[in-house]
Amino acid sequence: MYEFIKGKLVEKNPTYVVIEANGIGFILHISIHTYTKLKEEEDCSLFTHFVVREDAQILYGFAEVEERELFRQLISVSGVGPNTARMIFSSASPSEVANAIGQGNATFLQGIKGIGAKTAQRVIVDLKGKLSKELIPCEKVETGYNTKKEEALSGLVILGFSKLMAEKVLNKIIEKEGAALPVEQLIRHALKIL
Repeated sequence: MYEFIKGKLVEKNPTYVVIEANGIGFILHISIHTYTKLKEEEDCSLFTHFVVREDAQILYGFAEVEERELFRQLISVSGVGPNTARMIFSSASPSEVANAIGQGNATFLQGIKGIGAKTAQRVIVDLKGKLSKELIPCEKVETGYNTKKEEALSGLVILGFSKLMAEKVLNKIIEKEGAALPVEQLIRHALKIL
């Protein structure tokens, strides 16, 4: 119903904020992740998700679209409600959560308060194949050392190409053109081939 709310930040707490927009004060329930992203500025904008229950109507606020999208995916899982999903983002960043789901790491999810073994497994089973590529950083290259090839590979994976295919193409480009190409050129050449 509401895409985002932009206005004056009136009150900021670790669990909720109050934003005044056009003379109306909106309470938005937030995670610790969003809380850390909010600066102490007067003006702010949060993406929203509106939950209607029998006994309440609640707005949830998110600093990033990716957090909101992952929140929506999480609450679609049986046994995971909005408060549990918010607790997940208060314990870990959205990229860490998406990474754990993508890798099937139930132990990581069980380490979050309110998530038991069955719920962790259900989240992984239900969401592993459903999360969009933008939300799953697990396919990105490990950043043990930062090379141009790794940066280009990471960029191609974010754009939606499979890691294996992108890596093969990048290897061919580096063999042919040399390793001196900047990251942007590597990506451009790879996009022509892919």
